[in-house]
Amino acid sequence: MSAVLDNHGHVAGHEDHHHQPHGWRRWLYATNHKDIGTLYLLFSFTMLMVGGLLAMLIRAELFQPGLQIVNPELFNQFTTMHGLIMVFGAIMPAFVGFANWMIPLQIGASDMAFARMNNFSFWLLVPAGIMLSASFFMPGGAPAGGWTLYAPLSAQMPMSLDAAIFALHIMGASSIMGAINIIVTILNMRAPGMTLMKMPIFCWSWLITAYLLIAVMPVFAGAITMTLTDRHFGTSFFNPAGGGDPVMYQHIFWFFGHPEVYIMILPAFGMISQIVPTFARKKLFGYTSMVYAIAAIAVLSMIVWAHHMFTTGMPVTGQLFFMYGTMLIAIPTGVKVFNWVATMWRGSMTFETPMLWAVGFIFVFTIGGFTGVIPAVVPIDTQIQDTYYIIAHFHYVLVAGSLFAIFGGFYYWSPKWSGLMYDETRGKIHFWWSIISFNIAFFPMHFLGLAGMPRRYADYPMQFADFNMIASIGAFLFGAAQLYFFFAVLLPMLRGKGEKAPQRPWEEAHGLEWEVPSPAPFHTFETPPKLDATATRIVA
Repeated sequence: MSAVLDNHGHVAGHEDHHHQPHGWRRWLYATNHKDIGTLYLLFSFTMLMVGGLLAMLIRAELFQPGLQIVNPELFNQFTTMHGLIMVFGAIMPAFVGFANWMIPLQIGASDMAFARMNNFSFWLLVPAGIMLSASFFMPGGAPAGGWTLYAPLSAQMPMSLDAAIFALHIMGASSIMGAINIIVTILNMRAPGMTLMKMPIFCWSWLITAYLLIAVMPVFAGAITMTLTDRHFGTSFFNPAGGGDPVMYQHIFWFFGHPEVYIMILPAFGMISQIVPTFARKKLFGYTSMVYAIAAIAVLSMIVWAHHMFTTGMPVTGQLFFMYGTMLIAIPTGVKVFNWVATMWRGSMTFETPMLWAVGFIFVFTIGGFTGVIPAVVPIDTQIQDTYYIIAHFHYVLVAGSLFAIFGGFYYWSPKWSGLMYDETRGKIHFWWSIISFNIAFFPMHFLGLAGMPRRYADYPMQFADFNMIASIGAFLFGAAQLYFFFAVLLPMLRGKGEKAPQRPWEEAHGLEWEVPSPAPFHTFETPPKLDATATRIVA
């Protein structure tokens, strides 16, 4: 049966989705990029709730001095699993979900390049996420060596670490497949007339991120495989008794781990670069410099890994190299912040919920960037290494960075996904509740770290009590804000309640995704659209 197409390459009469399966088969066998994007986002939110529950237990234990609810071993399991679940289960899959939903729509492609591989890469995540989370119920409990799984501690963990390593391998394979899919889609499936330098900046951010993923995920796989063989097959990669070196694990891990930080923030930069021009009603300032800045950040991220290791006995020459390299990253990052502010400068700004999240992101992420320059300086880092200052810094970058951008992207694009407008008042409550409680939770941790409170400790002396209590109250409020988001914003949309969204819910939004109806039809751009000179509109 051949489809009748309208001028935009959609199936004419969107109610007649003859290709669209129904029921559980639609989701299990999904090859449509929109369905797979939805699955990724739902999985990510589920894992965010699991990781968030662990964070609440951590902060409940630290509410006051003394052991309150868990023993130190279980506390270390909570901190380890909180990190692993948030990084590999919540933040990364969320960005892949956005990529699946938006990249084909933004470049005028009918779907992702490898639709079945797309399905496979998602469904690998589900058993991996379950296996990772279920390690609490294995003999000896969950891994408790920190999310970095440092040797030699990882050699002493119970069998749950083997399950966690297997789960991380599966998640890594999923990431690599997703990255290959994104690269091929962007390079081969753009609509005629859309050159690389006319692509939306979100596509650029993901193209560069995908190359980073392919470069460094195998390095992580190597590190955890070497840990596995040390544990069970008699090798001594990281065991000094057999001639190994535990510091080598740190080098291999952070060669993956530092680009990984940027894998979790570059797509966020792309999303903020889409939202700010829309609500400032101006073109993005310095599009070309933004692209080069993303590329520069990606390259530099691979030569600064050992700034996590200044206290491991590194020679002074190495310390200087990694110190200057780390400071160098501030330049392209500063270019991006400058360009966002310049885009807003003298714009006709309005502050709908997506713009609030974007401005909140710029403000709080910049604080996180400044706090990152401080541990880049070796003598200072020697004092604050492994203290709560480091916890504060990377939560400012990852929560106020990645997570805030994800929420901004959700509010920005969800009308296109669902065909429904979210409740603006509830969206704004979610934003203000989140940003205020986030700062209450994490800002005091800078002072705790500067005063010398080490991280991953279940107990602490009395002088740290007041700031820890404030941080715990802020964390509970922040967790409650995400429950509010689920019940007040997300659930009504999933149930189909809300005002119908127009095709272009934001009057100044430019891009091909706003050229299709809301909700986006199951099949879009079945024939490549003809674009105008700016590659942002379809010519009939």
